[in-house]
Amino acid sequence: MTEPLDRLVDDFLDHHARFHPVDATFMGLAGSNHRLPPSDAEAPSREAGALEALIRRLDAAKVDDTPGHRIEAKMLRAALTHARAALDHWPRYGQPSWYTGEVAFGLISLLLPSQPTSAAESLPARLAAIPAFLTGAPHHLRRRPIPADWSERALKEVAALGRLFAQGLPLHPLWQPAWQPLVEAAGESLKQFAEGLNSSPEARPACGRDYLAFLMRDVHGLPWTPDEAIAIAEDAFTRLGDRLATEAERIDPSKAWQEQLAELSAMHPTLDSVAATYRRWHERALDEASRLVTPAAGYELDFVIHEPWAQPVIGDLYFLAYRSPPALTAGRGSIYWIPAPGADAAAYLRSQATVTVKQTHAVHHGSIGHHTQNARAREAPSRLARLAGTDCASGIAFLSSGTIVEGWACYATELMAEVDGFYTPGETLALLQADRRNAASVLADIKLHTGAWSLEEMRTFYRDQAGFPAARVWGETTRNSLLPGTRLMYFLGTEQIKALRSEIGGEPKPLFDALLGHGHVPIAWAAEEIRRAAPKA
Repeated sequence: MTEPLDRLVDDFLDHHARFHPVDATFMGLAGSNHRLPPSDAEAPSREAGALEALIRRLDAAKVDDTPGHRIEAKMLRAALTHARAALDHWPRYGQPSWYTGEVAFGLISLLLPSQPTSAAESLPARLAAIPAFLTGAPHHLRRRPIPADWSERALKEVAALGRLFAQGLPLHPLWQPAWQPLVEAAGESLKQFAEGLNSSPEARPACGRDYLAFLMRDVHGLPWTPDEAIAIAEDAFTRLGDRLATEAERIDPSKAWQEQLAELSAMHPTLDSVAATYRRWHERALDEASRLVTPAAGYELDFVIHEPWAQPVIGDLYFLAYRSPPALTAGRGSIYWIPAPGADAAAYLRSQATVTVKQTHAVHHGSIGHHTQNARAREAPSRLARLAGTDCASGIAFLSSGTIVEGWACYATELMAEVDGFYTPGETLALLQADRRNAASVLADIKLHTGAWSLEEMRTFYRDQAGFPAARVWGETTRNSLLPGTRLMYFLGTEQIKALRSEIGGEPKPLFDALLGHGHVPIAWAAEEIRRAAPKA
């Protein structure tokens, strides 16, 4: 007996909210803001059984022959099969930082400006839930070897939570002194969790070739095997290195590209104009890119310095400068966080170099990047495509959104080079370097998770060949080790967009509007719908 696909999506979202209530808060799904995920010994088996039942129902569901339903069914199958496979091959229950991340962002999701209306009631309930949630961790963590870096990340997050409890929460407008006993109990349970962490330095964080191939094929919708993707990335890494050298010689024959890029850090706004510089380039990109893609001009983005409550914790947590607004309760605008100046003003200004403000903040995350992408996704015909790219505690809600979420944002940054005068010649070198780093990340993601490289070999490659800033290497590589298939999606997504544009031809605006209109879906699946809708010759 068939059932409507919409009813099955309703039931899947209810299931997801039960096992991922923090994700649900970030999505704007009501009803779970007071809870943390189940972590008892039987939680994985309950989750597996529920997922298997949903997959069986999907096999028999009625899927209408419309773009929205076709994509909805694919998105649902990808979410279900990924979640089920992960329980066997890469369970979050065996990752120490899953526990600390859920605790941290279970609270932070209720403290952000996008907080749900129930935040004042939900926050003490989530504080009270922390000890029981952490009590379930030892059963799962002692069942498998844990890489030392995973435990180290969890310990950093425990320390950040300590600062949140002691310094941050009392500064938040929601804070109530009556919550102090809940904070103390939560702090004690985190201390016990940290003391109980064991790690195995020889444990290699490799998910395996078969599981990675599954993620690439069935979740990302990519047309390449891991070996084919490596060949593409190796060719691009070499080619982009050659282009960097050629372009640098054209700009200034006396300086290598590395030196020219280093000089960009000395070009920055004044200390009192950082926020205004973010806003100015964001607004200019919105205006000047309008012939290339329809920008989200009607949805506001406000650039503000981190609020005092957040400043003690942002360094050791996945605290994004721009976080996608909750799709179901987006309101009329969102916040873009700017770091507060520290004691070293010169170092702060170097981190706010104009090239970084323009490419990373104003375009990749703002203007026509994630800002426009998220706004367009909220209007997609598939409900799951509206929600899939939501930034949650550790990453996006559904991995299948990754190639469009990051592929588009990276491509949009390059697209602005088609606007005369937006970038300086030196800043175009930074575009090439960013593309080269993303190609390098494909190699690192695949070689780490197929077991060809150790985590330290991956780090050496990032430092010595890919040119990643040393301060970013540990965090980037550790996060990638925890989340296989998440770093390859940047470059491979961008490559798919370039190939689609070359295939379709014509003016870019109709193509890109159509692409973003399908929401947070694998580029390959959106491309299929674009081809189906194209006039027949």
